[in-house]
Order: sequence, then structure tokens, then C-alpha cells
Amino acid sequence: MLDLERHRELLRQCSIAAALETVGERWSFLILRGAFNGLHHFEEFQSTLGIARNILSNRLARLVESGILKRDPDPTDRRRVAYRLTEKGLDLLPVLLSLRQWGERWVAGTSSNPVLVDRATRRQIAPMAVRDADGRPLQRDELEWVDRSELKDKQA
Repeated sequence: MLDLERHRELLRQCSIAAALETVGERWSFLILRGAFNGLHHFEEFQSTLGIARNILSNRLARLVESGILKRDPDPTDRRRVAYRLTEKGLDLLPVLLSLRQWGERWVAGTSSNPVLVDRATRRQIAPMAVRDADGRPLQRDELEWVDRSELKDKQA
């Protein structure tokens, strides 16, 4: 039986709200998609995304402030700034891929383009999945929220 009060308290501590506060906005995700695909300069983001300059400036500043992107002087032109993903930003790749795959399945259809492939094999990547520490895929009914103190493996 589910202890509702305990469950409510665990959900209050969940970091999803904080993560969404940082990147949970449409333009931020599209800027990140662009960065993952090799865009580095303000003008590249602006022309590729069709985003208003003031909104782009604001979102880039927030992503830099959050440590997801960093600003570097462009090595080819010191007057320009290059935006690069940090390690924190690179860790968002599975989030973006999961969101894209969800969109392909439930919104846009599986025939959307482009298709992400393994560069070596040219095969499409597998669907993102929730997995156990041993790699075994897990279904929703196999999952449960627990307090960190209840973990079997304290290093997780």
C-alpha cells in the first residue's frame, strides 16, 4: 500500500522542477539541439532557429549562467564569441534524444527527418529506455521512488 504522505514528501524533493527551471523552455531545447549539431555562434543560432535576437540573447545568457554552455573567444576571429557545451550541457544529450523519440512516436510520426545514426555503422540509434544498473530495460510497473537512504547500492 502506498504511504501517500511519504510519497508526497519524496516528490517535493524531486529535482525535476529545478531541471525544468533551468532548461524547460522551448527555445532553450532548440538552442541545445543546435549546439549538439555544431552551431557555435549567435548568428548561426539566430538564422537556423529563426528566433528573435532578444530572446536568443536572453536564452544563451541563461544557459551560460546555468553552466550548460560556455562562452569562448572564437579562435578564428577574436571579436566573435563561440558558445560551447560544457560537461553539464553534454549530459543533456539523452534528455534531448528521449524527447525527440517521444515526439516521433506521439506527435510528428516516425518518418521525421533527420535521423540520428551511429557514425560507424550508419544504423539508427536504439530507442532510449529506462534501464537497471545492469542494463536490463525496466517497465513502469518495475519502478518505485524511494528515499536515497534506502538504496541497496549507496554509490548510485
